[in-house]
Amino acid sequence: MGIYTPFSEEELIPLEERIEVIKKGGKCSIGIPKEDHLIESRIALTPDAVSVLSSNGIDIIMESGAGLGAHYSDALYSEAGATISYDPKEVLSQPIILKVEPLSTDQIKHLQPNSYLISAVQINTQCKEYFEELSKKKITALGFEYIRDSHNELSIVRLIGEIAGVSSILIAAELLSSTHGGNGLLLGGITGVRPSNVVIIGAGNVGESAARSALGLGATVKVFDNSITRLRRFQELLGRRLYTSTIDPKELSKALIRCDVAIGCLKGELRAPIIVPENTVKRMKPGSVVIDISIDNGGVFETSEINAKNEAFIKHEVLHYCVPNITSKFARTASKALSNFFLSYFLNLNNQGGFEAMFRKNRGICQGIYMYKGRITNRQIASWYDLPYQDIHLLII
Repeated sequence: MGIYTPFSEEELIPLEERIEVIKKGGKCSIGIPKEDHLIESRIALTPDAVSVLSSNGIDIIMESGAGLGAHYSDALYSEAGATISYDPKEVLSQPIILKVEPLSTDQIKHLQPNSYLISAVQINTQCKEYFEELSKKKITALGFEYIRDSHNELSIVRLIGEIAGVSSILIAAELLSSTHGGNGLLLGGITGVRPSNVVIIGAGNVGESAARSALGLGATVKVFDNSITRLRRFQELLGRRLYTSTIDPKELSKALIRCDVAIGCLKGELRAPIIVPENTVKRMKPGSVVIDISIDNGGVFETSEINAKNEAFIKHEVLHYCVPNITSKFARTASKALSNFFLSYFLNLNNQGGFEAMFRKNRGICQGIYMYKGRITNRQIASWYDLPYQDIHLLII
């Protein structure tokens, strides 16, 4: 005689059980404060990136209006899963702070001890107090300028450099027009009319992008740099022969006197070297244009002066555009570039067991750390501001 049961045979078969898998790093929360610098319009994460991160269990707390400079509204971020906060202190109290410009000393006061800060450093514009205040909070800070990828490239520097190079040519083309006080020249010329002459000082990433853009518009390009190796690599990357020269004062002076546009994008150890003296600028053609991208680090032209109003000024009848952070003029493109970079890192953050595990596994990210739990781990910063230095590899075990 069988045992009576109210269940069918199918219902008695054991079913699969879904077990919750707890991620190694626990809950991750990122605070994105509003940029308060006058000319900063970029943001480190776009709504699309926020949507992906939110669906992967990462909380994004954004200050209201943080994305407006790049034309991203609060509504777009809210729909993507971000929490919009009207209290800057709440945003800055998150365990991870992601910002484009460095924090102000007032903002540092609202950071939680032992939290993580990811932003630009801009060593030339900082003060000793900035690092001392971060140190008091035992902050672990990563600088955009120092983060490297798996190919040992300074990824963010290269991304921003590409935008800066292209931007410089677009701005130069605009300033050459009669409307802005230029000579009324079309950068590339047309059939029967010569193209404009462009001189680029610096054969790095920025110079490469500027040259590529200028050549694409039909301009004639001459490139100067103090490294033969960089000049050779420059021509190989562009895939064509063009005029290149080391920075011989006589040759450079002749080129500048004849040019219509001069782009300064040479880097230095701590400050960009002044390559073009004022006497040479005086001899340049009236209405010609100088774009000094290196103004962030002091400038390549002796006549360059920082202009934070995003405007050109005239000196010796030559138009000068010396606006720091030139990429902020194209904030949406720059924001997408930054967002693409950070998206993959934050997606892997929890899976790798949090920041500490990521630092041990990812050497490129590790090289981006300039302060670890309040201790300066970047030799350049320590030397510049006379602060005690400690090797990061002795601190991360």
